[in-house]
Amino acid sequence: MRAEIESIVDEIKQSLTLLRRHLDPDQAKDRLERLDREAEAPNFWDNSSRAQGLMRERQQLEASLSAFSRLTKELEDNVELVSLAEEEDDDSVVAEAEKALKRLRQEAHTREVEALLSGEADANDAYVEVHAGAGGTESQDWARMLERMYLRWAEGRDYKVEIIGEHPGEEAGVKSATILVKGLNAYGWLKTESGVHRLVRISPFDSNARRHTSFASVSVYPVVDDAISIDIKDKDVRIDTYRASGAGGQHVNTTDSAVRMTHIPTGIVVQCQNERSQHKNRATAWGMLRARLYEAELKRREDAAHAAAQSKSDICWGHQIRSYVLQPYQLVKDLRTGVESTNPPAVLDGDIDQFIEAALAERIQAAS
Repeated sequence: MRAEIESIVDEIKQSLTLLRRHLDPDQAKDRLERLDREAEAPNFWDNSSRAQGLMRERQQLEASLSAFSRLTKELEDNVELVSLAEEEDDDSVVAEAEKALKRLRQEAHTREVEALLSGEADANDAYVEVHAGAGGTESQDWARMLERMYLRWAEGRDYKVEIIGEHPGEEAGVKSATILVKGLNAYGWLKTESGVHRLVRISPFDSNARRHTSFASVSVYPVVDDAISIDIKDKDVRIDTYRASGAGGQHVNTTDSAVRMTHIPTGIVVQCQNERSQHKNRATAWGMLRARLYEAELKRREDAAHAAAQSKSDICWGHQIRSYVLQPYQLVKDLRTGVESTNPPAVLDGDIDQFIEAALAERIQAAS
């Protein structure tokens, strides 16, 4: 077998060994069988919070076992294919198998990182907030581009997304946007995206075609269920209602259906305007506020460096996690890990896994 292919195969085997050690397939199968029996019990859904937690665990176990089995089988099949093709001196088949092995190597690495998502809320759904920095239309357009990037990333993973609220800019883009990403490990994958993102490009809004630098901040926090107790005193929350902006027809423009909640002790602000009913928006906002306070507690348990990156700061120089340069050259660089891409259009179309995986791996290593 060629040296390059042997190296790829060895990397895949190393990832599978780590996956096996973390998953323990035999123990996972036994646990899955117990969960299946428990789910068949007549009173299983009497405690809905517990039932949802067990079903989420079952979904995760089933997906992990299926992925491990498939990766192992595909590795064996492609190694056998390479051996047969080399015996017959068929370079085209060898090249095809090598391409498949490279794809397997990437997926195995991704699964290896995913297996380490064992934080308290990693498996939960996630809220993603994007806020434009100073700079008016430029930054607001950049915030819209980031919102689209996360929507495209979520779609690529078959996650469900909901736009909770948007505040459009005066000319283009958004001043702020909040999306809800629903899917297994959504928070675990997205949590390292919190921070300031910087864009350098020739402005489409500048008649003199000058280069502009824009900033936008991203905040990610987990959705929490009723099983997690978050004590919020009514006196600590100020609730404001206002008329929703953006699309929605005449009703949106004439009814104070949008809700903004401010947690006075912490200064945390959440808002929701995606429903026509003020009652529904209020319920969603309460859920978002609980999630934000829970996330704040999680952050207090993490190391000082990460806590500093998550803390409130100016959306400007000195607080960036990633830089996106479209002109005079094309480069996306993560300032924490050094990972780079020379294909910004693909990154802005949702291809951000390489940045996420590197940031997660670095955090996991630092915590170990």
